[in-house]
Amino acid sequence: MTTTRSGLVTVTGFAASALMLAGCAGGPPPAPESDLSNDKVVIGLLNDQSGVYKDLSGPNSKVAIEMAIEDYLAEYGDQAVVTEDQIEIVMADTQNKPDVANTQAQQMYDRSNADVILDVPASSAALAVAEVANQKKKLHINISAATTELTGAACNPYTFHWAYNTQMLAKGAAGVVEDGGETWSLVYPDYAFGQDMVKSFTAAVEDAGGTVNEAIATPFPNDNFSTFITRAASTDPDVIGTMAAGGDLINFVKQFNQSGVRDQAQLAVGLMFITDIHSLGVDEFSGTTFTDAWYWNYDEQNREFADRFLDLTDTRPSFAHAANYSAAYQYLDAIQRAGTDDADAIIEELEGLKVDDVFLRNGEIRAGDHSVVHDSYVAKVKDAADVEEDWDYEEITATIPAEDAFPDVNPNCSM
Repeated sequence: MTTTRSGLVTVTGFAASALMLAGCAGGPPPAPESDLSNDKVVIGLLNDQSGVYKDLSGPNSKVAIEMAIEDYLAEYGDQAVVTEDQIEIVMADTQNKPDVANTQAQQMYDRSNADVILDVPASSAALAVAEVANQKKKLHINISAATTELTGAACNPYTFHWAYNTQMLAKGAAGVVEDGGETWSLVYPDYAFGQDMVKSFTAAVEDAGGTVNEAIATPFPNDNFSTFITRAASTDPDVIGTMAAGGDLINFVKQFNQSGVRDQAQLAVGLMFITDIHSLGVDEFSGTTFTDAWYWNYDEQNREFADRFLDLTDTRPSFAHAANYSAAYQYLDAIQRAGTDDADAIIEELEGLKVDDVFLRNGEIRAGDHSVVHDSYVAKVKDAADVEEDWDYEEITATIPAEDAFPDVNPNCSM
């Protein structure tokens, strides 16, 4: 776990030796002083606990946060600024509704004294929470929403966008165009996430030399996509791209395969989690290419994390689970350096930080717009015959370097 920040010198060499000698001469060094509001740190987990996004993050993100707390305490031991009994996790369900998310965020910050709120899928809900965070001058680290507005026109000093965005997700579209998928029809949920996805994917397809024939809006959430699939196929595209996610994606793909359109057009998925493939079955997604933020079986470090998670939950982690772990750990580590959970002090610690952890590879928390950039991946769903163990459904075909995976600092962001 490596964290550095431009302009800071890590405690190594002579300074580290001096600390060790001080400890040897007079016993262990004293525990560092800390300034914690209400003498504790409250981490809020605000997400979909029961709806279409429950499996991709939901209650199991609490387990990921608990793993981060465990690792923070193990890393610092007696020198931890925050002790185990000073850390509290509070949870609530947004129902993927912005008004509910707004109310729950208000209650978390005011009644539960939450210092930070993590996660918040559904872009409309995330934008609502970001606004509350800015009003309250409390931190929000968003994990599961994709809208670029969080680091664009709606950016604010108290919100960080940790895992992915729609422009990153669209990076994989260029490869589909290059492989012959030149004409597209897009089907998207008609709210902030879907609207932003259409913009990003249309731009990516056109930049690669392709054409988007039509973009078709659907209700959210939705359980019947048959008429929208038929309409998308009517323009005779090479590719039908669905921007649905979670439970809606599963419904869409099931109906897409049942419709027979799969023999006519290739399926492209804008946002997919490992839990989606597991839920519906690898055969239903076989051959589908998409952009992934993280994969549990990418390397040994990821697998070790995933094995711990599996022991605790009986499932493999999605990238949202890994990102919640990363955000919680880096937040606690910032408190460790600052000696306080004051939001402005934590912002100062996080801005410009370069991170390599289990989720963030070549990661950097940009000061200009609070977008967290990192390596991302082009993934292809395996054929069933190539799956060697349960949950090992993806083949990583390419790595998208951090500097290419995410757009430049958004000029619409003014913090």
